[in-house]
Amino acid sequence: MKHEKDESEKDTLVARAMKMADLVKYQKKAIVSRTLIDTKAGNVTLFAFDETQGLSEHRAPFDALVSILCGEAEVLMEGKPILLKEGEMTIIPANKPHAVKAVSRFKMLLIMIRE
Repeated sequence: MKHEKDESEKDTLVARAMKMADLVKYQKKAIVSRTLIDTKAGNVTLFAFDETQGLSEHRAPFDALVSILCGEAEVLMEGKPILLKEGEMTIIPANKPHAVKAVSRFKMLLIMIRE
């Protein structure tokens, strides 16, 4: 997975209107992530998944909210597939096994709450 991060650019994101989907770019045969906020309380990360890309089953110790910005994704939660399209979201409870795969190229916003 490729990670886009430029600390000096973070200041340009504060207090202005932006289209979230434009803040992370697709890369051929890759998953690209860009962390917007990373604090002790939680983080906010944008992802761009190219076709056929995905994250294998894993668990996270915190609740997470996944919101699809464009495209379509399948979230497999405890073996149950959930198809998500643009404008839809789901909550993944802490410590539940889940996986993510692209149905088509898609971008998502991940909000993870630690406290």
